[in-house]
Amino acid sequence: MSANAASRALPAERPTWRTVALPKEHGGWGLTAEPALLGLLVATGTAGVCLAAAAMVAFLARTPLRVVLVDRYRNRWLTRSSMALAILAAEVVVLATLVVGAQALARGDFWAPVIVAGPLVLVQLGFEARSKGRRLLPELAGAVGICSVAAMIVIADGGDVRLAAGIWMVMAARAVTSIPHVRNQIARLHGRPEQATVALIADGASLAAALGAVLLCRSLAAGAVAIVAVVAVQRVATRLAVPRPAVLGVRQMAMGFSVVLVTAAGVFAFAR
Repeated sequence: MSANAASRALPAERPTWRTVALPKEHGGWGLTAEPALLGLLVATGTAGVCLAAAAMVAFLARTPLRVVLVDRYRNRWLTRSSMALAILAAEVVVLATLVVGAQALARGDFWAPVIVAGPLVLVQLGFEARSKGRRLLPELAGAVGICSVAAMIVIADGGDVRLAAGIWMVMAARAVTSIPHVRNQIARLHGRPEQATVALIADGASLAAALGAVLLCRSLAAGAVAIVAVVAVQRVATRLAVPRPAVLGVRQMAMGFSVVLVTAAGVFAFAR
């Protein structure tokens, strides 16, 4: 094989700036965008737009923050560390601007969900600083924490606190059932053992959260039914051949945004 052919056969090295600036977790985009979109569908205020944008910036900022935390934890400072810190600083400025804008435009105090979600986000960051962020606990903690943006958007628009807490629970239920399922599907694809019991427990917790959402606010009944459907579809999928990761990701995105649309439609139908 010639040198040119060999170089073409090797995967292209990822540029440093992309490594420290762009998340590798494709599913994280959906898990962040879904609660932001649901919040905006239920409460379409300008403050909510700022909070939704802030959530996406926070998701982006997590990547350079993780690089900085890992390098500091390992007592090293590399070229990528400085680059990550610079990108993080810029994103923090944008994030702070969006939050200040949301505060100025808000018709309600949206900080309560932040206080509740804060410890969950810190759990995830603590694991990521030790390069253990891919474990189940931090992934679940981070996903449930970011789902709080849906509640923040509703409250910022002056919406009912029970509705805000309820849609947070619906989105958390979607994350809690889907993350273990996807992990098990990937494990099957690579011939590794599944954590079937963990997935069953997660499904039970997800259904309990969906029920809790309905008890808080009856307009979320459709969203709860959507969660039941997601759990059922995923249970069936465990008995079928595992698709390619790209197909698995598209299916998860479709189910996630379906939950968002069904939940929003249920809220609107109940309000009429």
